[in-house]
Amino acid sequence: MSTFTIGETDFLLDGHPHRILSGALHYFRVHPDDWADRIRKARLLGLNTIETYVAWNAHEPARGAWDATGANDLGRFLDLVAAEGMHAIVRPGPYICAEWHNGGLPVWLTADADMRLRSSDPRYLAEVTAYLRRVYDVVRPRQVDHGGPVILVQIENEYGAYGCDRRYLETLVEATRGAGITVPLTTIDQPEPAMLRAGSLPGLHLTGSFGSRAGERLATLRDHQPTGPLMCAEFWDGWFDWWGGLHHTTSAADAAAELDALLAAGASVNLYMLHGGTNPGLTNGANHKGRYLPITTSYDYDAPLDEAGDPTDKFWAFREVIARYAPVPDEVPARAVPRPEFTVPLVATAVTVEDAAVPLGGTGDDPPSFDELGIPSGMLLHTAPLPGAGTLALGEVRDHAWVSVDGVRVGDLSRIRGERALAVPAGQTVELLVEEQGRVNYGPLIGECKGIVDGVRLDAAPVRGWTTAQVDLARFADLVADAPAGHVPHGDAPLSGPAGLRAEFTLEAASDLFLDTDGWGKGFAFVNGFLLGRYWSNGPQRTLFVPRPVTRAGANTLVVFELSAMTDARARFLPAPELGPHEE
Repeated sequence: MSTFTIGETDFLLDGHPHRILSGALHYFRVHPDDWADRIRKARLLGLNTIETYVAWNAHEPARGAWDATGANDLGRFLDLVAAEGMHAIVRPGPYICAEWHNGGLPVWLTADADMRLRSSDPRYLAEVTAYLRRVYDVVRPRQVDHGGPVILVQIENEYGAYGCDRRYLETLVEATRGAGITVPLTTIDQPEPAMLRAGSLPGLHLTGSFGSRAGERLATLRDHQPTGPLMCAEFWDGWFDWWGGLHHTTSAADAAAELDALLAAGASVNLYMLHGGTNPGLTNGANHKGRYLPITTSYDYDAPLDEAGDPTDKFWAFREVIARYAPVPDEVPARAVPRPEFTVPLVATAVTVEDAAVPLGGTGDDPPSFDELGIPSGMLLHTAPLPGAGTLALGEVRDHAWVSVDGVRVGDLSRIRGERALAVPAGQTVELLVEEQGRVNYGPLIGECKGIVDGVRLDAAPVRGWTTAQVDLARFADLVADAPAGHVPHGDAPLSGPAGLRAEFTLEAASDLFLDTDGWGKGFAFVNGFLLGRYWSNGPQRTLFVPRPVTRAGANTLVVFELSAMTDARARFLPAPELGPHEE
C-alpha cells in the first residue's frame, strides 16, 4: 500500500515528489475487451496514470436499475489499470459533459422539470448521493492507500462555468468523504478567475482545463491555488466533431509544443483525450450555443490513439516530449494488424418500422415527448387522423421528424435546419417518425424535453387523436437479420427509406473494421446485433468503427436501418477511417 497526498509544491507519492502524467480513457467509450490494450499503450506512451469519467446514465438508465457489469464494469477497468502498474483518477460527476448524452445525467432524473439540476435542491441531492455511494463502493477498496490504483477523485465538473451553489459542492464532498474516499479531492475549471472562484471550495485542489498558452493559464491557476502542485487536468490535444461540421484536427507538432511548455513549467497533466473511442449506440451528446449541434458517433478527438486504438503521429510526438521529463519504456506498441477491405451487396427486406413498433398507452391530444414516456433516446412513431390537406406545423422538432401520409413519405423536418412546417396532401392518417439525435451535454439546456414540443397543427387547427409507439431498434435489427431475402438494389440506384437492409460477410478471424457509409443517407447500423451508432451523409464522419470483439471468424451479419435515402446500396469495409473536410 502507498500514500498519496498534496504537499506545498508537489503531489507526494509515499512522501516523495511525483508528477502525474495521465491520459483520459473513458471505459464506456471502448469495448471492454479492448480496455487492456488501450491502457497498455498509455504506459508505452510514457504515462503513469489513467483518468476516466463515470457516466451515471450508462450505469443507471432507469431509476434503481444499477448496472456495473460488462461495458459498465468500472471495477474491472480500474483493476486493469492497476495490473499495468499505473494509477487512476476517477471523475464521477455527477455531471460529466464529455460530449456524452445529457452530460451523463439520467433522463429519468432530468425529466422532472421542477428539479434544479446541479444544485442543493434536496430531491436532486438525494438521487446524487445515492449514485455516488454506488460508485464509491467500487472506488473505495481500489484507492492507493488500500493497495489500489486510485490517487485522485474529482468533485463535480467545471462547475464554475455553470453555478456557484457552495452548499451543493459541500454536500458532494460530505458524501464523498462519508463513503470512505480518503485520497485528495480536486475540482476542475477553465482558468478564468470567476470560474475558479465559483467552482471550488477550500480544501479542494484546483486544476485547470485548457489546450494552449500554458504559462498564462498556469499563472491564473496559481493566483487561485497559492500552494500545491499545478495541474492541467484536461489538456485539450484535439477536439470533437458534430454532424454537419468539419473534422477537427490539431497538428502533432503544435500540440507537442504546447505539452512541452506545460511540462517545462513543472505541471502535471492529463491528456484529454489519450484515446477518444466511440459514442456507441445512442450515447452521443449535443452542443447548443444558439444552434443545436449533435455530436458524431466517432469520438476520435484527433487523439494520440485513434478510434481503433492505433498510435497516431501525435502519439509519437508526445512520447518524444514526455521522454524529456520522465522515463519512457523502450518497448513501443506493435504495428496494427492489417484489416480486411471488401465490398458486399446489401439486400432489402420487407421489414417495416411498424413491425418493430411497440404501442405505448392510448390516444392523446398531442404527441407525448420522450421524457413523458420515460424513454431516453431512439425513435417514436406518432399517428393521428388527418383532417385534410394543408400546412402541417409542429411546435418544435427535437430533433428530426419524417412525415408520411397514409404510409407515403412526404418530407422531413430537421431541428438543425430550423424547420417546423411542410405542406401535406389530403389523406386518412399522418405519421411522424421522430428521432432523438443526442441530448445537450453543456449549458442551461441540459435536460430539455425531447420529441414534438407544443403540439401539431394543420393550417393553425390542432391535430388531435395521437397514438404513439416506440420503435424498438434492437427488434428491428433482429427482424431484418432473420427476414427472408428480398431484392438486391442496384448498386447506384436510389433507395428510399425507411428500409431495413442486410449484408452477410465472412472473416477469417475477428477483426476491427471501418464501415464506409458513403452513399447512404441517415440511419443506424448493426453488426451481429451490436448497434454501432448513427450515420449521416452530412458528415464529417464517413465511416463507422466496428470493434473486433463484436465480429467473429466465419459468418457475420450487417443490418442497416436507412431512414432517408441511399444512392449506393452496397456495404464497403475499409482498413482505415475516411474523414471529411478538416479544420485545424
